[in-house]
Amino acid sequence: MSYSVGRVAGFAGVTVRTLHHYDEIGLFVPSERSRTGHRRYTDGDLDRLQQILFYRELGFPLDEVAALLDDPETDLRVHLRRQHELLTARITKLQEMAAAVETAMEAKKMGINLTPEEKFEVFGDHDPEQYADEVERRWGHTEAYKESQRKAASYTKEDWQRINDEFSAVHARMAELLTRDLPADSVEAMDVAEEHRRFIGRFHYTCSHELHTCLGEMYVADERFTAVYEAIRPGLAVYMRDAIVANAARNG
Repeated sequence: MSYSVGRVAGFAGVTVRTLHHYDEIGLFVPSERSRTGHRRYTDGDLDRLQQILFYRELGFPLDEVAALLDDPETDLRVHLRRQHELLTARITKLQEMAAAVETAMEAKKMGINLTPEEKFEVFGDHDPEQYADEVERRWGHTEAYKESQRKAASYTKEDWQRINDEFSAVHARMAELLTRDLPADSVEAMDVAEEHRRFIGRFHYTCSHELHTCLGEMYVADERFTAVYEAIRPGLAVYMRDAIVANAARNG
């Protein structure tokens, strides 16, 4: 069975013009054409459109959506799992924000002044500028640092939220493998380590396997990094390092 562009637009809640644009840029091309040349979409096409709209809802730009969906090493189940993790992380964050709004409303109604810590605790305690001077001093001369600075300059607050959510999802997958007692050199753990390396390359700087191994060692050697991973799951810093090293060896 195939569907007209109008019906697909109705199913998806988008405009026909949007579908035409997706076709023109090669993101969502119909598998069939009618004898008169009109677009016809199959059930497989609808699966791809669903993935596109999921990623768009999560804030991914169209070129990045295309790169993700056209990656030959990634199948539909991987996309669904990633989207579920990202959406779950967003739901958790929105629930925390809603609770903070309710607290603020209740405080105003009762004439209570919240402390600065109480007002902003929902946004987390990570200050991106906290180690900026140290980072520049240690790596400011490198191409990786310069590339990272160029990319960071283009990101909006919404971009950073999406990037952080996706990175948290990668860490959550690694923590799950540790919980399941899978070895750090298992295929599953090495695959997540490779996903971690590619994430850094997409959003920050070109990360070779050699550089990735250095990062893994730093996760264990620098207590600040160790603390971040240990807060996710005890033992995760070493497990992460070992998976990264195993993945580098696999690709050596």
